[in-house]
Amino acid sequence: MSRTSAAAPRRRDLHPGSRAPGVVRRTPLLLLLWKAGVFVVGAAVVGTGIVLLPLPGPGWLVIFAGMAVWATEFTWAQFVLRWTRRKVAEVTRRALDPRVRRRNTVLAAIGLVLAAGAVGAYVWRFGVFML
Repeated sequence: MSRTSAAAPRRRDLHPGSRAPGVVRRTPLLLLLWKAGVFVVGAAVVGTGIVLLPLPGPGWLVIFAGMAVWATEFTWAQFVLRWTRRKVAEVTRRALDPRVRRRNTVLAAIGLVLAAGAVGAYVWRFGVFML
């Protein structure tokens, strides 16, 4: 039985939190390039999400996907994602509360009545013109 594998010294991983492959984590220049690439890809995804916000599409979902890309290498992005998950869970829990749902339903009904009244007043005052 050979003991070379047990006796061979293993190189210590200098950046254990990184998701980069081992050879990249052990080489400072490659690690810097890896992190720069992750940052650029994450920025592109977040930028796409920002562009999608006013357009019909999953803007927030794309932004969170870009944050998840950043979270693979950057601790600050992991903190932002954890905070966002906590806030989404809290808002979801509050939105499912029966009292809040009842209040939101009443407010939506009042808003619809006011909007219908405004449209009716406009039509009564100016009439309906078809171009």
